[in-house]
Amino acid sequence: MRPQSATVHELSRVELLAGLPGEVLARLGERMERRALTPGERIVAQGDNGDRFYVVLAGMLQASQDERGPRGLLRPGSFFGEVSLLMDTPRTANVQAVTPATVASCDRETFDELVRPLFTD
Repeated sequence: MRPQSATVHELSRVELLAGLPGEVLARLGERMERRALTPGERIVAQGDNGDRFYVVLAGMLQASQDERGPRGLLRPGSFFGEVSLLMDTPRTANVQAVTPATVASCDRETFDELVRPLFTD
């Protein structure tokens, strides 16, 4: 068994996911990919096809829109990428690291199975 890319403890700090049972968080964590970002590194570009859901594990990221500028800071416990997956639309914002940061992400199939139901309840 490969190590989890996001631990149950890390995922339980994300308000959206905090109510999920431990076994669901563990399954989600096992299916996520962990990625370290350097300051200034862009992880999501507005207009791109959205195929992943992200949670911020460490550091700070900036969300911005081409026509509206900065839209807010994302901190540990924040999530992004859900709009593209829920609405099946291109990315609605750019997201880039402000500080060294760590994110974990899952693919559309995992999102649909484990995360999407949280938005429909």
